[in-house]
Amino acid sequence: MAEYKLLLPSMGEGVMEATIITWLFNEGDNVKEDDSVVEIATDKVDSDVPTPVSGKIVKILKQKDEVAKVGEAIAILEIEGEGGNTASEEVKTEAPASTPDTETLKTIEEPLQAAANVEFSGDLYLSPLVKSIAQQENISETELKTIKGSGLEGRITKEDILAYVSNRGSQPAPVQQASAPAVVKAPVSTPVSTVSTAAGDEIIPMDRMRKIIAENMVKAKHIAPHVTSFIETDVTNVVKWRNKHKDIFEKREGEKLTFMPIFVKAIVKAIQDFPMINVSISGENIIKKKNINIGMATALPDGNLIVPVIKNADQLSLSGLAKAINDLAYRARNKKLRPEDTQGATYTISNVGSFGNLMGTPIIPQPQVAILAIGAIVKKPAVLETKDGDVIAIRQLMFMSHSYDHRVVDGSLGGMMLKHVHDYLQNWDLNTEI
Repeated sequence: MAEYKLLLPSMGEGVMEATIITWLFNEGDNVKEDDSVVEIATDKVDSDVPTPVSGKIVKILKQKDEVAKVGEAIAILEIEGEGGNTASEEVKTEAPASTPDTETLKTIEEPLQAAANVEFSGDLYLSPLVKSIAQQENISETELKTIKGSGLEGRITKEDILAYVSNRGSQPAPVQQASAPAVVKAPVSTPVSTVSTAAGDEIIPMDRMRKIIAENMVKAKHIAPHVTSFIETDVTNVVKWRNKHKDIFEKREGEKLTFMPIFVKAIVKAIQDFPMINVSISGENIIKKKNINIGMATALPDGNLIVPVIKNADQLSLSGLAKAINDLAYRARNKKLRPEDTQGATYTISNVGSFGNLMGTPIIPQPQVAILAIGAIVKKPAVLETKDGDVIAIRQLMFMSHSYDHRVVDGSLGGMMLKHVHDYLQNWDLNTEI
């Protein structure tokens, strides 16, 4: 028999640690290869960790509500054979180009017990590990802004901050102008208010995901000045086309054909017409995104919200979009999403019509600059122009609401983008192949 250390797997860029939610097996239980053995939570998503080997759990190293770092052992299994994984296999990370001394690394990367009380405004994106290092080393936000990040979109990586720490003594302290007045920033965290309660009132503590949603919503409204445009669209052709193809598609593919892939297709085409809607803001720079990754706001059974991402949506056919959307929605509702499934969105769609709502004013997820809300499709009398004159007919109408970040998206761009989505849907070709 041999000992095997079950490690917390890599969960995508920027995710360096996770919290143990619950163990699905107990010490002494036998598990089979690919069995999900523990539920974990990151600041992005809840997911399961499967075991890559069969064996018996002899020791659980991380208990419920404890935090584990990527690559850290969370349990020990007893497996058949003579050799298990070795200590050198536990953490597989690339060494930084300029590596601090061993003592510095050891001091920084050990579990933090008494980090300095350093607060960050949220203007900088910091992974949990980078934030922890900054807190332990008492690095202020002013100092962090002097570090040139080598990560995606200039983000500060672990290697960047470790290199900064190792050279900190030789670097001049950030210069502050004594004559400049202090700038007080509005807090980004969720405001705390005291509310009186009456007899019979029920106090329900927020769960972990609701706290994250609340924090992100406040941050999004704090960062981006929101503007919302509205348009009503005749989607009669879309409804007719779907009704014609949905049974055939389900029989052929074993998948349901919803309206969502049609909406996403129209959004992708409009983004291709107006690529400056597919951007993010980094300081005073605009980052124009090459890929078109569509976030899809999805309501969960517990009432929370998650946004899985359709990667490279512009490269998918209608059939491919339908399959990708169904897969993400299913895994979201069954807690099967991987952290990378919720990362990298460049534009988001929210289907408020699924709740019977006509329209909404959606909040832009950071660091995106726009989001489209789709309302309910409703039969209404409408005026149609024909060669014989105007007539009134029953049509399938739907409102769309487009919220955009007025720092970089003006009314002309936000409005024209919405109009193009409208045109693609209203003029949907009934002969479209799927």
